[in-house]
Amino acid sequence: MGDDRQSWTAAPGAAERARSVLAAAWSCAVTAEGTREEFVGAHTVTDDGRVLLHVPEDSALLAAAICAPRGEPSAVLEFADVAPVPVRSRIRARLWLAGWFRVQDDGHLAFRPTRVVLRRLSGAEVVGLDEFAAAAPDPLATAEARLLTHLADCHADAVERLTRLVDTGSLHGAVRVQPLAVDRHGLTLRIERVRADGDVRLPFHAPADDVAALTERMHVLLSQASAASCPRALQRQRADRDG
Repeated sequence: MGDDRQSWTAAPGAAERARSVLAAAWSCAVTAEGTREEFVGAHTVTDDGRVLLHVPEDSALLAAAICAPRGEPSAVLEFADVAPVPVRSRIRARLWLAGWFRVQDDGHLAFRPTRVVLRRLSGAEVVGLDEFAAAAPDPLATAEARLLTHLADCHADAVERLTRLVDTGSLHGAVRVQPLAVDRHGLTLRIERVRADGDVRLPFHAPADDVAALTERMHVLLSQASAASCPRALQRQRADRDG
């Protein structure tokens, strides 16, 4: 158990985050040979991070792959990580994969990345190919949308209670707080103000590798929040709302 605590970090690394975006994304945009197409529900991902595209037979991308001199046209794939809960600036991250396509025997396209770039609010970062191939997506990545939507729609009181764990200064001028993201390392809240927004992360005491563990981690946070005093900023917010 001691080793697990030493190896755990309070936020996902770039490679893990990139693989999580790839695992959860439902659509992607592909630019290749002067064409750009958007595909919905058309890609799958192998364990080592290769992308398999199942495109229509009349796709310009498929035609470009078949007609390319070497049979491997260069391309750029773009994936957007969109917050499932309606907030301002819903794009949490963008993932770009540059590389080559190859037509498989079954007619599908296999994409081999040669460059991986992840852009988050903190900036863009190039992810090493070996690190990207070895990383695994966050275990909550594909369940995150359902979990956050349920939290926002059915447990607004719990979200408000969690703000007791946020520094009072970060809540100054807050008009709304919404759950923005969750992963095995913690929960991120979006604090919306009239003119600017901010994000605050509430780390878990230990990683949550499945939904059952996440439930326990959330209960711990809520217990901590219940024991904390209610910030004055939120008291004023509730008074203004109720008045």
